[in-house]
Amino acid sequence: MSIRALFLAASVTALVACSPARPEAVKPAEPVVAKADVPVAVTTAPEVVMAFDGAALQAVVMAQGDSTKARYDARHPVETLEFFGIAPGMAVGEALPGGGWYSKILLPYLGDDGRLVGVDYDLALWPNFDFGTPEFIEGKKNWPETWVEDANGWTDGGTNIDAYTFATLPQDGSLDAFLFIRALHNMSRFEDGRFIQSGVAAVYGALKPGGVVGVVQHAGPDDADAEWANGSAGYLRKPDVIAAFEAAGFALVGESDINANPLDMPTTDDIVWRLPPSLATSGENPELRAQMEAIGESNRMTLLFRKP
Repeated sequence: MSIRALFLAASVTALVACSPARPEAVKPAEPVVAKADVPVAVTTAPEVVMAFDGAALQAVVMAQGDSTKARYDARHPVETLEFFGIAPGMAVGEALPGGGWYSKILLPYLGDDGRLVGVDYDLALWPNFDFGTPEFIEGKKNWPETWVEDANGWTDGGTNIDAYTFATLPQDGSLDAFLFIRALHNMSRFEDGRFIQSGVAAVYGALKPGGVVGVVQHAGPDDADAEWANGSAGYLRKPDVIAAFEAAGFALVGESDINANPLDMPTTDDIVWRLPPSLATSGENPELRAQMEAIGESNRMTLLFRKP
């Protein structure tokens, strides 16, 4: 089976599968901040300051369904959103929100004064996948409308909801923050990385001055083979990710090991979808499946950038 086909299978499986909790011995350490100026609040006007609200976010995550809660040991939503400084009332963009795992947390947390903007890949990216048929692409043209409709069904609150592609994202400097949660590898893997270049540039134009970008991404070794680490196997090298954002004008202001998993040590023979929740290469091999489950979900970099 090709890596592209494995990715499709993994994407479908990930919507319904839950991973086992990570063993206590390998729980991530506390966040490690690279620089001292990590923002914990965003000021939009002299009289309006939006600050992280841990109690409100904790209430939201505890209200989620069991299948969502089963992923907390690997995804750490409270710690991750705290590190990124996401606060009620913010206007937040989310790359490739899909079935809404993070969106369903963000919507009630951002509240009536907040705004959530889902952003899908450019239509020009999808034909690079084996499943990117003309019929699939035609359906994708309606994604902004259908995603907004779905997202409105995920919340009882009054959070404003919009959706675009990276090619249509308004360059109006209206967003306070943008999240790339495991969304960069497909933007990097095709056409010499032009989609990550154009996508990051579009986010720069959509953010307010001082706005932040939070990145959580499958992390391969920094010295991994560049071709293997171009995103095709799901992994990227942290220096390459940092370089892509700095090339667009962003400054790296912090990094954390919140989502690190030192047991995930991939080689050039590995793809990220071998691990939970996908377990795409295990098939009916219970021994291999047990090995992958013992590793847990992927090792992930967690980076924070700011638009000057």
